[in-house]
Amino acid sequence: MTAELGARIRAARIAKGRSLRALAAEAEISPSLLSQVETGKVQPSVSTLWAIVTCLGLSVDDVLGHEAAADAPKRSAHVEPVQLAAAAPEIVMENGVTWRGLAVIDSSVDSLLVTYGPGASSSIDDTHMRHSGTEYGYLIRGELTLRLDFETYVLRAGDSFCFDSMRPHLYQNRTDAVAEGVWFVVGRSSTGDDERVAASGTMRSAVDVLDAMSRLPGRTES
Repeated sequence: MTAELGARIRAARIAKGRSLRALAAEAEISPSLLSQVETGKVQPSVSTLWAIVTCLGLSVDDVLGHEAAADAPKRSAHVEPVQLAAAAPEIVMENGVTWRGLAVIDSSVDSLLVTYGPGASSSIDDTHMRHSGTEYGYLIRGELTLRLDFETYVLRAGDSFCFDSMRPHLYQNRTDAVAEGVWFVVGRSSTGDDERVAASGTMRSAVDVLDAMSRLPGRTES
C-alpha cells in the first residue's frame, strides 16, 4: 500500500509538472522525506499526506485510490420521537471522553452529546482523525481546542463549528474544567475497523466510538 501510494503521488507530481524540491517546499517538508514517500520507503503521517495532496490540488481519496460506493451501507436510526435519558447509549473512552447518543431519525446522521474531562482528547495518542461526512458542533460549556489541518481554534461556550470530516482534526481539553457540547456528523460511513477494536478492547479515537455507537441496539447498520 505504501509503494502504491508513493507511486500515485509521484505520478500526480510529474503530471502537474512539479519538481520534487518545489513540491516539498510548498508542503513544508524536506525533499528527502518526499522522495522517501514517493519511493514507498516511508508511510507519511496524516498531516504530511494532507499537505502533499493539498499542494497537488488532489484529495486524499484520489491518491489512496478510494472510490465512493454507489450503495454505501446506512445505519438504521432510532425512530421513536422521544429518547429517554435512561435509554441513551453511552460509551466512555479511557482518556476521559464520554459519548451519549441522542435521538435521531435520519440514518445518515450521528447525533451526540460529548463530554471532555480535563486533559481529555478525541484520540488516545493525540493523533489527528479523518473520516467521511461533515462535522457540526456547538459547545455548551467549558473550553475545547480544535486542531484542524494546520490551524488551531479555541472553542468556548456558545461557539459552533462545521467542517468536512475528511480534513485531519483533533479535539483537546487543555483546561482543568469539563467541556461539553453537541455534535452532529452527517454522511459518515463506517471505517470497517470493528475487528481491530474488538481485538484490542480499546476505543482509541472518536472514529472508533462512532462506529461502535452505530452498532448498538437500535442503531446497527444494515
